[in-house]
Amino acid sequence: HPTSCCSAAEIMSVLFFHTMRYKVQDPRNASNDRFVLSKGHAAPILYSVWAEAGFLQESELLNLRKIDSVLEGHPVPRQVFTDVATGSLGQGLGAACGMAYTGKFFDRASYRVYCLLGDGELSEGSVWEAMAFAGFYKLDNLVAVFDVNRLGQSDPAPLQHHVEIYQKRCEAFGWHAIIVDGHSVEELCKAFGQAKHQPTAIIAKTFKGKGISGVEDKESWHGKPLPKNMAEQVIQEIDDKIQNKKKLSPALPEEDAPVVNIRNIKMPSPPTYKVGEKWATRKAYGVALAKLGHANDRVIALDGDTKNSTFSELFKKEHPSRYIECYIAEQNMVSVAVGCATRDRTIAFASTFATFFTRAFDQIRMAAISESNINLCGSHCGVSIGEDGPSQMGLEDLCMFRAIPNATVFYPSDAVATEKAVEIAANTKGICFIRTSRPENPVIYNNNEDFHIGQAKVVLKSKDDQVTVIGAGVTLHEALAAAEQLRKEKIFIRVIDPFTIKPLDKKTILENARATKGRIITVEDHYHEG
Repeated sequence: HPTSCCSAAEIMSVLFFHTMRYKVQDPRNASNDRFVLSKGHAAPILYSVWAEAGFLQESELLNLRKIDSVLEGHPVPRQVFTDVATGSLGQGLGAACGMAYTGKFFDRASYRVYCLLGDGELSEGSVWEAMAFAGFYKLDNLVAVFDVNRLGQSDPAPLQHHVEIYQKRCEAFGWHAIIVDGHSVEELCKAFGQAKHQPTAIIAKTFKGKGISGVEDKESWHGKPLPKNMAEQVIQEIDDKIQNKKKLSPALPEEDAPVVNIRNIKMPSPPTYKVGEKWATRKAYGVALAKLGHANDRVIALDGDTKNSTFSELFKKEHPSRYIECYIAEQNMVSVAVGCATRDRTIAFASTFATFFTRAFDQIRMAAISESNINLCGSHCGVSIGEDGPSQMGLEDLCMFRAIPNATVFYPSDAVATEKAVEIAANTKGICFIRTSRPENPVIYNNNEDFHIGQAKVVLKSKDDQVTVIGAGVTLHEALAAAEQLRKEKIFIRVIDPFTIKPLDKKTILENARATKGRIITVEDHYHEG
């Protein structure tokens, strides 16, 4: 994507060699300024600045997009200078918001967060969810740079070079917005130096393919390498313009980010439930999260205006400064959680109705590519929510989260199992999903019951069992009720609680299925796919 890189050349130069403060040889230092390349297809310019700064060997740049190179076609965290994977457009700013919120309210440090967006991705609704979030929370340590180069992939962007419209939009969202010539180093330096008590948007009027004669500001060049003879000529032309080959070094950061430890977090005390007591697992989630918050001050909670239903409000009540209200913007909530969790600054738990995570599937998918360690809790799963109807029923969430690489899917069946799931999730790498239910069901496990990922529980068993029944959440309780009825008819069934749906405990399931002569029934509160 050479043309997409050319429009951002001066922006990147000013950012990395004038404005940002960071340690070149320690890209993930907690006190460094952060940079997110939301227009991920311009990855080559990101790699170039890190080579110019001295972190990458220049020769390594020639391995761009090769299968054995870390320099992929879009940024990924295999590169230590990349915090979040980008390339699915419209998501970088949400993650930058999470980093900025963490810097301002949790770390209370002086590092700043910069995010470069293309004008094409400004058609994405998720960008404006992030703009609203940053404006509302007055994230004055956040700078978004709009690279308004006029041209999209196949057509001009809808506003083309009407930079004043972008400015009005940004101001309406509570941002300080500055229009600059994106190819003027002087204007950029001046704009980055303006500090306000609100987030800053730098609207840079640029030209796609700037500096390449015959290509600059022309359509149909997106994502296309230059022909060899043209490339050589352009390189020569650019080389002739360089007047000073002096190496520039960035300023060092103020090392004021606190030392943080989020490893090996244990609940301060065991569960305190009574067998037979009725509890909804959604409420047990809130109780567990509030309790976990006392174990480590880096546990944070996010919600999408459903905290009185998911019970994350119990966390907010006990730890108000560590709760982030994301309002009804689930895509942005997931991105903010990813940003908060970068560089191991926090343990983030984000909750909403399970069904509303479906609209954030792309953000969840990218979170996995970002190797993020976020925890998501989806309440009100399945048809068991009843009268609210199908729009509120989480019936696709299991197959959705099971498709995510390295994800762990917890489906606790009572309050004790829910508390254990929250504790385990906090200590588990990758995306964790906890599925909770609306109905109140009896507690079936003792408080000292041990739970592990991928280990199912055989909750009912006899030597006369004729069929193995697997249930989870509300359907486990239905299976136990059915077993009680069937026993009166001298029919005995074995009942299994899987605890995690990914990974499934294949060994336990197969052993018990064999014991009941291969007869096995699953009772699921979910569409049959997944």
